[in-house]
Amino acid sequence: MRIKDFRGFLLARFLLNFSIQMQSVIVGWQVYQITGDVLQLGFIGLAEAIPFLGFAIISGYVADRFNRRTIIIITNGIYLLCAILLLIFAWHFKILYPLFGIFPIYVIIFFTGVARSFFYPAQMAFMAQLVPKKLYPNSSTWNSAVWQISAVTGPAVGGLIYGFVSVHAAYLTVVIGVAVALLFYTRVRSRPMPPVKKDESLVQSLSVGVRFVFSNQVILGAMALDMFAVLFGGAVAVLPAFASEVLHIGPEGLGFLRAAPAIGAIIMSIILAYKPPLRHAGSNLLMGAAGFGVCIILFALSRNFYLSFVLLAFSGLFDNISVVIRSTIMQMLTPDAMRGRVAAVNSIFVGSSNEIGSFESGLAARLMGLITSVVFGGTMTLLIVASTAKLAPKLRNLNLKLY
Repeated sequence: MRIKDFRGFLLARFLLNFSIQMQSVIVGWQVYQITGDVLQLGFIGLAEAIPFLGFAIISGYVADRFNRRTIIIITNGIYLLCAILLLIFAWHFKILYPLFGIFPIYVIIFFTGVARSFFYPAQMAFMAQLVPKKLYPNSSTWNSAVWQISAVTGPAVGGLIYGFVSVHAAYLTVVIGVAVALLFYTRVRSRPMPPVKKDESLVQSLSVGVRFVFSNQVILGAMALDMFAVLFGGAVAVLPAFASEVLHIGPEGLGFLRAAPAIGAIIMSIILAYKPPLRHAGSNLLMGAAGFGVCIILFALSRNFYLSFVLLAFSGLFDNISVVIRSTIMQMLTPDAMRGRVAAVNSIFVGSSNEIGSFESGLAARLMGLITSVVFGGTMTLLIVASTAKLAPKLRNLNLKLY
């Protein structure tokens, strides 16, 4: 934290993610309030996942060839434009909804997916350039902690402003947050790009990152574990339905439920900042994923708001162990010149687990019923952990103290 540019980077990251998390809970509640359909919540995730995954590989190539700070600033600008458009739609809802329904919301979310596709590998690669390699475990922990703090405050603030003021005020707060984040990103100094092979074709360059990931059992196993565990076990997309139909709380309560996993993650981040999980990292990663799955199953069975909140908080606590270890693995084992492409491959796994997972959650809730679908997802997470432990022995036995 003594590194000025790293502090500025974290502050900008906090403000941007705070705003995005706010926007997510606002859009989710708004769509569910309009439609009353859990499948429509899944379509929100799908609308973002399609461009996010579609541009993932090429975005990694761009992050390794072009100035990463510039990419971050441009994509932040696109986020700002999308936030403004959501505010305009909400402000003129009575005019626009009879003409277009909620289709404009999906179109706007589609473009946020495009921005996120290019933003993710650029900011992951850029962050690694801001600190020396010996500080990677610590920087990963701070990065995770700041992300989780924003994930706590964003949904809570979004839900409270939506519930107690208005949807317009909530969206306006998002616009301001994204704009200030953009300002702070411009204050972080640029870094020189690592040398690249000039005679390497586009196809060859893209394939290098993919081959590197799939030839490394540790990186591939960590990415795959996160993808499938969260793909099936995530319950965030259907939280508006739980808030409305099961726990009978409004958007204010939904905001706190959305914030609960991040509260647990912050607690774990504080612990990991002082005691990084480097020794027996592989087994710690697997235990964290298993704990996440158990918490999701118990959450689905809960009928009490406070118990549900605590269980979601513990799910975030366990999940943060996996986040920090996986991020440290990527930073420590990836060459500088390949960081963008490897981060892009990772973004495919992350996008599959989050956005496609949101669609899977909505579809499963429609087909199996809300509670049954979440219990099924948590059970699948436990089976995936067991399968990963058996199929990826190098990951299971990983000790980052050796690197």
